[in-house]
Amino acid sequence: MARGPKKHLKRINAPKHWMLDKLTGNWAPRPSTGPHKLRECLPLTILLRNRLKYALTGKEVQAICMQRLIKIDGKVRTDTNYPAGFMDVVSMEKTKENFRLLLDTKGRFSLHSIGESLETKFKLCRVKRQELGFRGVPYVVTHDGRTIRYPDPDIKVNDTVKVDLETGKITEFVKFEAGNVAMITGGNNIGRVGVITSRDRHEGGFDIVHVKDNAGHSFATRISNVFVIGKGNKPWVSLPKGKGIKLSVQEERSLRLQKK
Repeated sequence: MARGPKKHLKRINAPKHWMLDKLTGNWAPRPSTGPHKLRECLPLTILLRNRLKYALTGKEVQAICMQRLIKIDGKVRTDTNYPAGFMDVVSMEKTKENFRLLLDTKGRFSLHSIGESLETKFKLCRVKRQELGFRGVPYVVTHDGRTIRYPDPDIKVNDTVKVDLETGKITEFVKFEAGNVAMITGGNNIGRVGVITSRDRHEGGFDIVHVKDNAGHSFATRISNVFVIGKGNKPWVSLPKGKGIKLSVQEERSLRLQKK
């Protein structure tokens, strides 16, 4: 019988969206416990070695991290297995590069370059819990594990808050309501972006949210998969290539042929 937490991850059991091949070894980097779940994150090793190609091996990733060159959400991270996740800002001052982790319509993490714009100063967080703590202090817990005390009383579960990365304070918030633009973070429609049209309430079940994208396609998903990213149809963060529009197989093929 196993005792204690697992410390290894077989390559074959690693999440599909990491896109690791089967034959390069037996093992995959197991993400450390942190703000994002194991199957919903991208460890720094994969980010630097497999995505950005700044390293060839895990040892080189370690050398980069131990020089304190990598910041996530404004904090230096030296753990090569640190789990970076949705909406995190990855900064490298040496190369003057900043990336925001967003999702593409295939469910993979897309490292969206945000340069040195104002976007590097904040991130959006979805409110998971809103409660009263010790001595009646109100607080909210966000999707990336932050506990923020004394929030605006209008902020409720499922709303999105804009968090200043330097201070950790909430600067703005947007309500979860019809007419606001949202990104889907789970399920079959992962990575799609559209405007919320309606919400079906199901007592004792999962609320279903209906969303319509810019191409006019409508789809529905569970409320837990919907992450509001802006007021009206204007997102607060810039979107990766494709703008969250899911293409059919035929549309993808014709696009590929045009590029040739």
